[in-house]
Amino acid sequence: MERSFATEIESLKLGEGQVFHGEGILAVTKALLQAGVSYVGGYQGAPVSHLLDVMVQAKELMAELGVNVVACTNEASAAAMLGASIAYPVRGAVTWKSIVGTNVAADALSNLSSPGVKGGALIVVGEDYGDGASVIQERTHSYAMKSAIWLMDPRPDLPTIVRCVEKAFELSEASHTAVMLELRIRACHVQGEFMARDNKKPEISMHNRQPSAPHDYNTLSHPPVTFAHEREKYSDRMPAARRFIVGHGLNEKIDGRHGEVGLIVQGGIYNALIRALQEIGLADSQGRCDLPMLVLNVVYPLCPDEIVGFSAGRKAVLVIEESQPEYIEHEISSILRRADIQTSLHGKDMLPMAGEYTSEVLVGGLAKFIEKHVPRLGNLGARNYSDEIAELRSKALIALGGPAPARPPGFCIGCPERPFFSALKLVEKERGPFHVSTDIGCHSFATFAPFSFGNSILGFGMSLASSAGVQSFTQKRPIAIMGDGGFWHNGLLSGVTARLLNKSDGLLVIMKNGYTSATGAQDLVSTPHAAETRAAGGASATDTELTIEGTLAGIGVKWMRSVHTYRVGEMKAALNEAMSTSFDGLKVIIAEGECQLERQRRLKPMRARALAEGKRVVRTRYGVDDETCTGDHSCIRLSGCPTLTVKTSSDQLKSDPVAHVTNGCVGCGLCGEAAHAATLCPSFYRADIVSNPSSLDRLFARVRRLFTGAA
Repeated sequence: MERSFATEIESLKLGEGQVFHGEGILAVTKALLQAGVSYVGGYQGAPVSHLLDVMVQAKELMAELGVNVVACTNEASAAAMLGASIAYPVRGAVTWKSIVGTNVAADALSNLSSPGVKGGALIVVGEDYGDGASVIQERTHSYAMKSAIWLMDPRPDLPTIVRCVEKAFELSEASHTAVMLELRIRACHVQGEFMARDNKKPEISMHNRQPSAPHDYNTLSHPPVTFAHEREKYSDRMPAARRFIVGHGLNEKIDGRHGEVGLIVQGGIYNALIRALQEIGLADSQGRCDLPMLVLNVVYPLCPDEIVGFSAGRKAVLVIEESQPEYIEHEISSILRRADIQTSLHGKDMLPMAGEYTSEVLVGGLAKFIEKHVPRLGNLGARNYSDEIAELRSKALIALGGPAPARPPGFCIGCPERPFFSALKLVEKERGPFHVSTDIGCHSFATFAPFSFGNSILGFGMSLASSAGVQSFTQKRPIAIMGDGGFWHNGLLSGVTARLLNKSDGLLVIMKNGYTSATGAQDLVSTPHAAETRAAGGASATDTELTIEGTLAGIGVKWMRSVHTYRVGEMKAALNEAMSTSFDGLKVIIAEGECQLERQRRLKPMRARALAEGKRVVRTRYGVDDETCTGDHSCIRLSGCPTLTVKTSSDQLKSDPVAHVTNGCVGCGLCGEAAHAATLCPSFYRADIVSNPSSLDRLFARVRRLFTGAA
């Protein structure tokens, strides 16, 4: 990983009595070390990437503590690591992005939950629901209920998050059950502080190895013991979990002066609720609330005695549960009816079934609840707040002259994947539309204009597998596109080997940019400098490097082409060849080009040092001659680069704006390559900007000025 986490690593070393300042996910990382975790694994993905990233870079600290840190190839392999806690009394934690990551890990989670665990087992999932989400809007809650894995949703406050992490291990050990802890994107990045404690060296670790555990058939998730496991889950483990939750006060009861009603809220949306209550005058600036509240830091299992104790004697209770289905509301309803508690229960009847529960949304639901059950409070500030929001939106429409234009995500400046889609656009122009199976990753940005490619996105590394259903009946060969991260995560097995097994036709394009770029540029087994790191023990990088090309050739792929993505003409020719060849079988194009962000992270410090030392530095830039530019903007529609834009022409006879390259250009050369491949106007030029020029550079510059007449 190119990003340095040096500051974050130092904060992990804080000891007893020192104050930790930072963001939520780093507080989780510190809490794991304070809890004496023996092993940590996971698969990167927002918003929990930093947990694993920091630990991977903190090699010295982890080695000192004896903590084993594993960067897993997918979520299933991470979940399978927790098998260590089934047979041994060791604490382990894994992490991934949910809900898609939990889907991948589902098999391992089911088999983990059946026998239960001896050591504490914690799964930290990034439940990035709502406005900041980048995945489908589903919930981990269903997996927790299905497999009887306890689920925590801590209040977004650093002391609470840290306490929940540490108590999660104790809860796991007390009930012999794995625990999930979900963190929304705002909780992961919330800033705060807490009083740190010393890191704890685990009793069982790399420094204190143990004899192998004796064989115990009861710890295997295999019939016939699985039938006994099911009874244990609900007759032994769940009651033990409920006793621990109540006994250690994991859920928080907050008093309020209007006691005839109450609010039951998931811990993760507590901050949004407090903000909404402040807007209508039912909470002060310190977060003190006028309505009684039960904050569920543990959302599964619920504790009937807590629910009954909070609800009994009240006129009504509002359950504030984000997303659908309303699992918590249904369970609370069952608990109250079984206890013959007649308190009115509200939830999704007053709040939206779907969508993120922002403070604006919550104000509307709270207003309905208060108007029905506490009419003496009036509408408070709810109507004024809604009117204020409506007025601000109206003013924004007037100022902008209409709705704000959509700003979909797009490729970074100089991204090596953009030129591939420029080439694909040219092929489409010649051959007509074709079916494109897209995938999770940076390349999915090509589903937006100006490229607009993609008929399906089914899962990380699953594009080739998803095209299997259409390859037998489409007129043109379908194209499947995946990144190198998706290839190693799932695509090699679910797609490539399946095609080889079935001896079927198809075209796969692998975007080889060297990293799992969309998740934060983590290393892959095929990352060049990762191979060099593995070779540190004495073998050469060439001997140890795991290449995509070598892997494909080794399992039997016969038709393969490697093309650098910036060579648009060559890529276009390779695509045309793949679409027209008579070869019957899987065809693979490796589209090579290093992630531009990672390239710039490498080059900028080197360039800065060279400049400071007075060395000659050359930087390539591209531009457009506005006298030659015709102003039809075909180049922009073919490229989509943010630095290729328009400006008013210096020629007064040209009424239309001309193309223009801004100073953000990184010199990738796509604009000129695309213009050449598409035989567009020859208005693009390349310029080499020389800093600290040599005497020869100055001589050449004077000669050029003689011929060009430049001042």
